[in-house]
Amino acid sequence: MQSPSASAARTGPNALVLADTALLLTAGVPLLDSDAATGVSLAEITPFEEVRISLAAHGQGKCGGFERLPVQPWMQALEVREFGRSELLKLVHSIGSIESLAPGLPAMVANPRIVSALQAVDESRLRDTVEWLSSFPTRFNRGSTPNEHVEAFRKKLEALLAGTIPEARIDLIAHQSTPQKSIRVSIPGTTSPDEIVVLGAHHDSINQSWGETRAPGADDNASGSSNLFEALRILASQGRAARTIEFFWYAGEESGLLGSAEIARDYAARKKNVVGVLQLDMTLFPGDGEFVLGSMTDFTSPALRSWLAQLNKTYIGGRIVEDRCGYGCSDHASWHRQGFPAIMPFEASFDRMFPDLHTTRDVVDERSSFRHSAMFSKIALAFAMELGGGY
Repeated sequence: MQSPSASAARTGPNALVLADTALLLTAGVPLLDSDAATGVSLAEITPFEEVRISLAAHGQGKCGGFERLPVQPWMQALEVREFGRSELLKLVHSIGSIESLAPGLPAMVANPRIVSALQAVDESRLRDTVEWLSSFPTRFNRGSTPNEHVEAFRKKLEALLAGTIPEARIDLIAHQSTPQKSIRVSIPGTTSPDEIVVLGAHHDSINQSWGETRAPGADDNASGSSNLFEALRILASQGRAARTIEFFWYAGEESGLLGSAEIARDYAARKKNVVGVLQLDMTLFPGDGEFVLGSMTDFTSPALRSWLAQLNKTYIGGRIVEDRCGYGCSDHASWHRQGFPAIMPFEASFDRMFPDLHTTRDVVDERSSFRHSAMFSKIALAFAMELGGGY
């Protein structure tokens, strides 16, 4: 789950960000521009103000969200602010375009093949992956070893996919905004390869406690990353879908949606036809009880949320509680801002999420429920197979 870090900004002391207006005001951060309809504002913040935003967010029982904008080193101060205002305007306009870009979603009738595949979700395998990822001292995108776990994860993916789908491809994606790399697994579609189904989770972690560097990040977000790994394990045994299915593990979410923002901008620039985006970020803590999931209603697609409700009723059987998490709370916001339909099912309603994220206490313990988390692997698998089609 994204929250500001105390690290230095892009090329100097300040960062240009889009964030919740109320959160910025609570933190005492001056606004450069704002939009009343979306509740999002533009601000230029110092590292100290990033910490204040984080403290204000956690004081509200939330994870503070912002998107760090890609300011270029050659830009002058006036150009920076005009660029920021244009990006805020794009965000406002994207809301009206989301539904027009979403193709018709398939009617929901239980598919016996999907029902059978869901039974293969394994809680013990899921736990093994969460414990493996959270065993790295840190997965911080600006640490001294930002890609140690990335390279190790790629090897796990290579072993997972060996002997399954020959056409599947694993890519490490380098970024301009962070030295950390994102991971993409792409399985090309058989009949509609230009239509893309995206599933994502961020793989980085952060510790915001003063003087602490260890960041196990079991819930945030080894859980969502492991949910996708488990879903991919089973999907690989099912063969290819009609549409292309892509799994992403994003870099640098905790420092301002860095990896996903670059990827989504690139897909928009190349006019990629992304049918739908699923984001998994924190799934291990059943704050509202097991099998109760939050569905974030802000900066997500209404049509896709409605389709998620059908998916849940048809295959999962959880109870959905609608909630809001604020702009930039996770990587779905990157896709939404580029006009792609996205959803984010969450471990609980937002004010009942895991309380110890971004600390050394974010580990697997008695509060962790892999029965609850396995539900999100099932959601990811059903999402991929239903929306991918052809099974």
